Amino acid sequence: MHAVNTIGTTVLGYPRIGPNRELKKALEAYWAGAGTEDDLLATGQRLRAQTWTALRDQGLGSIPSNMVSHYDHMLDTAALFGALPERFTRLGLSPLDTYFAAARGVPDAPALEMTKWFDTNYHYLVPELGPDTQFTLTGTAPVDEVREARTLGITPRPVLVGPVTFLLLAKSTTPGFAPLELLDALLPAYVELLAQLRDEGVEWVQLDEPAFAADRTTAELNALTRAYHVLAKEKRRPRLLVAGYFGGLGRALGVLARSPIEALAVDLVTDPSFVDAVAAEGALRDKEVLAGVVDGRNVWRTDPGVALARAARLVGTAAQVSIATSCSLLHVPYDVQAETGLDPRLKNWLAFARQKVDEVVLLGAALRGEDVDLGPARTAVADRAASLPDPAIRARVAALRPSDAVRAPYAERVAAQQEALALPPLPTTTIGSFPQTAEVRQARAAHRAGKLDDAGYQRAMRTEIDRAVRLQENLGLDVLVHGEPERNDMVQYFAEQLTGFAATAHGWVQSYGSRCVRPPILFGDVARPAPMTVGWTQYAQSRTERPVKGMLTGPVTILAWSFVRDDQPLADTARQVALAIRDEVADLEAAGIRIIQVDEPALRELLPLHARDHEEYFGWAVPAFRLATSGVAAATQIHTHMCYSEFGDVLPAIDALDADVTSIEAARSTMDVLAGLDGFARAVGPGVYDIHSPRVPSQEEMTGLARKALAAVPADRLWLNPDCGLKTRRYAEVEPALRHLAGTARLLRAEIR
Repeated sequence: MHAVNTIGTTVLGYPRIGPNRELKKALEAYWAGAGTEDDLLATGQRLRAQTWTALRDQGLGSIPSNMVSHYDHMLDTAALFGALPERFTRLGLSPLDTYFAAARGVPDAPALEMTKWFDTNYHYLVPELGPDTQFTLTGTAPVDEVREARTLGITPRPVLVGPVTFLLLAKSTTPGFAPLELLDALLPAYVELLAQLRDEGVEWVQLDEPAFAADRTTAELNALTRAYHVLAKEKRRPRLLVAGYFGGLGRALGVLARSPIEALAVDLVTDPSFVDAVAAEGALRDKEVLAGVVDGRNVWRTDPGVALARAARLVGTAAQVSIATSCSLLHVPYDVQAETGLDPRLKNWLAFARQKVDEVVLLGAALRGEDVDLGPARTAVADRAASLPDPAIRARVAALRPSDAVRAPYAERVAAQQEALALPPLPTTTIGSFPQTAEVRQARAAHRAGKLDDAGYQRAMRTEIDRAVRLQENLGLDVLVHGEPERNDMVQYFAEQLTGFAATAHGWVQSYGSRCVRPPILFGDVARPAPMTVGWTQYAQSRTERPVKGMLTGPVTILAWSFVRDDQPLADTARQVALAIRDEVADLEAAGIRIIQVDEPALRELLPLHARDHEEYFGWAVPAFRLATSGVAAATQIHTHMCYSEFGDVLPAIDALDADVTSIEAARSTMDVLAGLDGFARAVGPGVYDIHSPRVPSQEEMTGLARKALAAVPADRLWLNPDCGLKTRRYAEVEPALRHLAGTARLLRAEIR
């Protein structure tokens, strides 16, 4: 081992899209042909330099690098080690365009699958690995970034996805083969990279192993043991910091403590009790421990008394204890000071990435015994704790009865809905949103800025609704949507109309690639003062004789995609949100809407990483959805939608939701997810059109996917639809794709009659 040289206070990662979404704009310009590769690379270089110098100037002890990604860090790792599938590498494209082909797909090569990064709203691209996969260090980005940083007088700490997590999150291309079997083939590439980084003067490298915050088998723990004994035995390497986050590490804590690594970062926010296990682990006495006491996933100011007590619990149990964030700050916005429109009292309760760096530095100094002023933080935390609840909302929740979350039996509902709706076999629909054109965005922006009055805004939105309805009718879709032109985001739109929420102006967080969202801040008790969607949906229904779906976001997803209050149990907050959605469902039904979709794409996302916590989670998440949707008649059809999920993990919960129709993402996995729905007795709409890729699938491709679906789901319970909403696509892509979707339905209906 190297001589002791501590990391000190640090963060495990930082937002990478740019404080003003500079990288998003450069990416989209490049994809549109309006920017060059040099332009894109220069934007990334500027963002890296700005981040490194800002973190240095704020006083961090160690500055991370290798954080700015052109799409996703898992895809970066696959490309770094030459592990992109042959369908992309054979295209003869430049390295950058090959990378983007894997991320976004091209006409003859569908993109890699995409799924959620553990229980966050960040999406990663799933590597495809098989027995014949060979790893070669082909990329240079980590080394190049070190050289960039050194021109600024900074020797950074490169951040890499750890080898075991990379393999555990990959997809096997061969039945019966587990990518973890490739560990011995992968480790030499890591060894070579570590040697190159050491030659560049790098003192520390961070290897992220968040997969071990979940339940893991003995074989997987043995792989972790092997990986870090192989990497650490090399003499030509930097010191190794292994970061485990998103929860306690369980048995992996002992594995890593006994390995020859030099430092371990632990998350003491997600599972506060984990501090006791870390303190009791005697094998950490020769290592530095980074105490992750500043929350990297939520936006509330850190309580300094709580944070310092947790960190101090470890002092004396390790060679060195330093303050860090619980995980990368990728999951929070850049700077709360940019939010000039927030209520000053609420703003004082918040800490975005820049403020969290300040917290880390301040707490680090306090832990070292330096004289620092923790008064402002303590005052802000106390002020938040003194905020008052809404008695009327609390009384309504307290009055709930079990019967409020129960509908008529499914068989009774099916008969009533068939009579009321008279839909054909294999009904076709979309998931909700239609392309958000420049004109739509401009109208919304002008209305927000006061440059377009309410009447002008309503005309603009109705014009776009007319366009969407006409298109769907002309294409022959069976159940229509209004297209949601008025909505900026499927959670923010509702949050802006509910009490207890605040929306930011600049609080952008990367979701995947260039896709960014502004999660609202849920700070108080929640209620719905007035209808939120009824007018738009009712207008769309007046323009067609075909049924139009009401489109809502479910309570679990609203929680998952917001920065949620942490001063009460999630279950209590979920019931408040569910009652607000229930009121909207009732008003849609009263307005004559007979199909209502309540989306819950985050049901799997919020699933705890440890199986022991699943029952408690489902115990409030499922009733929240049912509470939101159970106030309607049997003839009103309730849909829900889910995407990017390992559905087998939550099948009992999906069944318990008691929705009449469940649409799911299935195109990128070529219907593989349907195997997890064996025994599901309600209607299913597996996606046959991957909307996260610009490629337009042919009718033959969609028909092939639909036939696979028919082999798993009876025709009388099968719907045909895209994977997700269409807001990120262009009409030039959407129109032919939906034409192929409708054509597939006509073809298959003729066959099954």
